[in-house]
Amino acid sequence: MNQNQEHAPYRNAGLPVQERVADLLARMSVEEKIAQLGGVWSTRLLENEGFSEDKAEDLLGNGAGHLTRIGGATTLNPQESAQLANTIQKFLVENTRLGIPAIIHEESCAGYTARGATCFPQAIGLAATWEPELVEAMTSVIRTQIRAVGAHQSLAPVLDVARDPRWGRTEETYGEDPYLISRIGVAYVRGLQGEDRRTGIVATGKHFVGYSASEGGMNWAPAHIPQRELLEVFVTPFEAVIREAKIGSIMNAYHEIDGIPCGASPELFEGLLRRELGFDGVVVTDYFTIPCLKAYHHLADTEAETARLALEAGMDVELPALSYYGEPLRQAIADGSVDMALIDRSVARVLRMKFEMGLFDSPYVNSETAPSVFDTPEQRQLARRIAQKSIVLLKNDGDILPLSRSLKKIAVIGPSADNTRLLLGDYHYAAHIEIMLARRGADDLSPRDEDALIEAVEHSVPMVSVLEGIRNHLTSAEVLTAQGCDIIGDSMAGFAEAVETAKRAEVAIVVVGDKSGLTQDCTSGESIDRADLGLPGVQQALVEAVVATGTPTIVVHVSGRPSALPWIAEHVPAILEAWIPGEEGGNAVADVLFGDVSPGGKLPISLPRSVGQVPVYYGHKPSGGRTNWWGDYSDLSAKPLFPFGHGLSYTSFEYANLKLNAAQVSPSGAIDISVDVKNSGSCAGEEVVQLYVHDPIASVTRPVKQLVGFKRIALSPNETRRVTFHLDMSQLAFYDRRMEYVVEPGNVEVMVGSSSEDIRLTGGFEISGETRRLRRSEVVATRVDVS
Repeated sequence: MNQNQEHAPYRNAGLPVQERVADLLARMSVEEKIAQLGGVWSTRLLENEGFSEDKAEDLLGNGAGHLTRIGGATTLNPQESAQLANTIQKFLVENTRLGIPAIIHEESCAGYTARGATCFPQAIGLAATWEPELVEAMTSVIRTQIRAVGAHQSLAPVLDVARDPRWGRTEETYGEDPYLISRIGVAYVRGLQGEDRRTGIVATGKHFVGYSASEGGMNWAPAHIPQRELLEVFVTPFEAVIREAKIGSIMNAYHEIDGIPCGASPELFEGLLRRELGFDGVVVTDYFTIPCLKAYHHLADTEAETARLALEAGMDVELPALSYYGEPLRQAIADGSVDMALIDRSVARVLRMKFEMGLFDSPYVNSETAPSVFDTPEQRQLARRIAQKSIVLLKNDGDILPLSRSLKKIAVIGPSADNTRLLLGDYHYAAHIEIMLARRGADDLSPRDEDALIEAVEHSVPMVSVLEGIRNHLTSAEVLTAQGCDIIGDSMAGFAEAVETAKRAEVAIVVVGDKSGLTQDCTSGESIDRADLGLPGVQQALVEAVVATGTPTIVVHVSGRPSALPWIAEHVPAILEAWIPGEEGGNAVADVLFGDVSPGGKLPISLPRSVGQVPVYYGHKPSGGRTNWWGDYSDLSAKPLFPFGHGLSYTSFEYANLKLNAAQVSPSGAIDISVDVKNSGSCAGEEVVQLYVHDPIASVTRPVKQLVGFKRIALSPNETRRVTFHLDMSQLAFYDRRMEYVVEPGNVEVMVGSSSEDIRLTGGFEISGETRRLRRSEVVATRVDVS
């Protein structure tokens, strides 16, 4: 840093942030401002795995807004990662004119995506817990780990409303319902950001907006979403994290809506996001968004014009690396096609975030202590607990589960039985190492030492397969195993061994599913979209062969994709949906199989019978979800195979004494809805009590059911607890014919139950008075009390 800057006002931590921003902005050259609008790949600063002063001089001479993924794009362990972060920040502080540190960003969809970090269940599994408090506990761990290595921002959570499971990124979402996604999303952001920006990690809500509703379930494809549905469904989770959790950053989606790519839409970002939703943080582009406006969407014919479109739209920071915001933007400034006011607007946002995070005052971390907060026994226990709670018991005919520990021979069969890699999702570290291996030599962004890459995965964190988890639970039984087949491919060469193995056992556990990742051998993950929703390869044929032996069969489905498995649902007595359960997944599955834990997870997304039903979701309009006149398709039911909110237990629950504290409520009021829930079975268990409403008559069509509250409760045998939902009428707001956000008077139907289809109690009340017009910021989440 230039000595003339040492005593400048922006260096004074005692001044208000806005004064520091204004002072620093006034001192910056055009080149220094532009440098704040982009990232630099951390790997481009390395030479022979070490920091290169020469490369830093070239790439960081004017500073940098972001550094891209030290942990996620290298094989460095936590201590080495922290050391590199310190080295880069030291260069920026001491060797650039103004000494501006960089924001280091990482990924953390299901745990910090880096070597040695705890691998929690994938996002869809987090949603299946229906327990936001657990998600907040998880992201508190992620915050601790990312902070320890000197990073500051995570490109998570995914807030897309997913109703088309053909889309490969469905596993990264919290499912189909905007209210559930909002509650999980708010918890995620609160845990990650913490109470103080100076000790927290900036969360990044993505992908704004409607990314998941693409043509044919194909990644980056256009989304055809009417304005009312866009606002009421797809925007809702973003509004919640902005209003309730003060999220620091938002990321655009890649696709287009009505001919305008999101990354070039000032209507979405400067209009809807900032003016209407009140977002005041930093917008970062999804990787390569700005080049894609030209090369993929064909929106402009020059890089400079493309940069202008993105900047005007409100894209503050170009990730992963400065490209179109580099020389092309400088040229656009020079020829007058881009106003410096636009540059200053985005640079000021970036600088404000850096000051708020305390980067200028504390740019370094203690690298020696970093490893101590990685994958500790307590963190592994949390990973196991979340995995346990995420598992959904879809079917349990004849109470075949839980299994008795007195069994003498158990067969564990299938491609996912003894493969820990299959317990990880596309945004776990292993998948990102795989893409490095696949691209090795193709560019200079990834390490090219194959042995180092493989070693980084093998020694990242200990993993427990389903087979190992079962063996950990049994001391006297003989556990037989056979793979049977691969995840993909048509070879049935292993079927004979699998069949013989099943015949020798008292019970057969068949573990099947997907491989999630980013490479072409995967069946789920980013840009790994599928036209069919059955089991890949010959896995269903394997299940059929095992069932044909007559041995009682249990299927454990390990996947983040809501699959269509009608044959299995009909012919297999017990099915567990294990999602992508992470490092302790094998133990968690075994905990449920043997009754150490009674399953309590619920589906956050409907499971279809066939891809031909897609989209199939519970909150459809009155004219949706059926075909006139007969209701069903001519060849198939119109109902999902398993509905939203479904999940069985090893015990049973009774619902009674529904009470509403009022028969009428004003449009600006609230109502208490109470119900008794009793564990009427013989073992302890957990139930997710779900509150739905229906507005039967409105000025525009409304969903047949709308989730407005839920609570997961634990009950001992014969224990009863009273659950009270404090429902604010703002939860019933919608956009009327004038596109005004309103709560209309009229009758409201109330439904409380164990799933969207398993409704146990019904009631109703009247909203009485004049139509209320309100702002989205006035929406109040449902509070739930348990007594």
